[in-house]
Amino acid sequence: MTTFARGVSFIGVAVSLLILLSGIWAALALWFQSLRLHPVLHWLLPCAWLLFTMLALAFYWHSLQSHRAPLIYLLAFAVLMVWWVGLAPSRHRAWADDVARALHAEVNGDVVTLHNVRNFSWRSETDYDARWEDRQYDLRRLTSTDMALSYWMGPAIAHTLVSFGFDDGRYLTFSIEIRKEREEAFSAIGGMFKQFELSLVAADESDILRVRTNIRGEDVYLYRVDLAERDRRALFLAYVAQANELAGAPRFYSTFTANCTVIVYQMVKRIISGLPLDYRLLASGYLPEYLHGIGGLASDGEGIGVLRERGRITQRARAMPEGEDFSRYVRQGIPGMKDARRANGQGTAS
Repeated sequence: MTTFARGVSFIGVAVSLLILLSGIWAALALWFQSLRLHPVLHWLLPCAWLLFTMLALAFYWHSLQSHRAPLIYLLAFAVLMVWWVGLAPSRHRAWADDVARALHAEVNGDVVTLHNVRNFSWRSETDYDARWEDRQYDLRRLTSTDMALSYWMGPAIAHTLVSFGFDDGRYLTFSIEIRKEREEAFSAIGGMFKQFELSLVAADESDILRVRTNIRGEDVYLYRVDLAERDRRALFLAYVAQANELAGAPRFYSTFTANCTVIVYQMVKRIISGLPLDYRLLASGYLPEYLHGIGGLASDGEGIGVLRERGRITQRARAMPEGEDFSRYVRQGIPGMKDARRANGQGTAS
């Protein structure tokens, strides 16, 4: 084979791979962005793009010395990218009830007033009492920070929630989630293609943790995070700032760059310098090992195996007797939580 032929062959393969991979990406983008359109268009748009991609490849290989097919494809792809970049998140959709309202807050010295704190009573996924409340929290009474991990898709993937405890026994949990529409379900692939807006929920543990253990059948673990008083306060206020930012300007959820763990890491990194990057920020099911390794968990000297075993609250939540306080009950026996007090589950109305 001549040097020229080898060069043409290499360039031909490289250009073909570029067209093929970008064509698959574009078809997926059209697929997820057309979900709200008529079913015919939902299928037609990505299929039409894949056909266009195959034709561009066929014409290119028919005459490798002609750049016409790649140039036409590149022009069409550039137009599609202009559309893609111009996609904007919305605050007006037919939202599912549990993310229907946007959290926002005012800070007055040490007192934070939160609007739209969720306090649902769940009997099933579709049967619940919806309650949204205004509450006040005094940051001088903030005593603890806990991390909850809810496993729903194997050992490597978990949803991350952060719960703040106060000296009167109250707990407030923050959860970064997709702001799903009615009849919409989470998709990790869809999260790569601007399918979902981002939501920040603040809720009672008896709502947001119990719905995962008792209603959705997820497996939940709870850990005490070892944070200094000023860092706990700063993290709480970082959540408040994030809520106000989202209330003012909606944002897309992203599976890799704007999810329930990465955003928390970004907030904590601004508070605690030198926090290392780690693959477990994406494989969030292994986040306890990451935090334990950098001294971030209150352990009472126990190893990560014991922390996992005693931090598993799933069975306690499901077996909790009627009338017990959820937050107090599920914390029994968890290392680092000897100071857990009886919670009354109620916020102070503003």
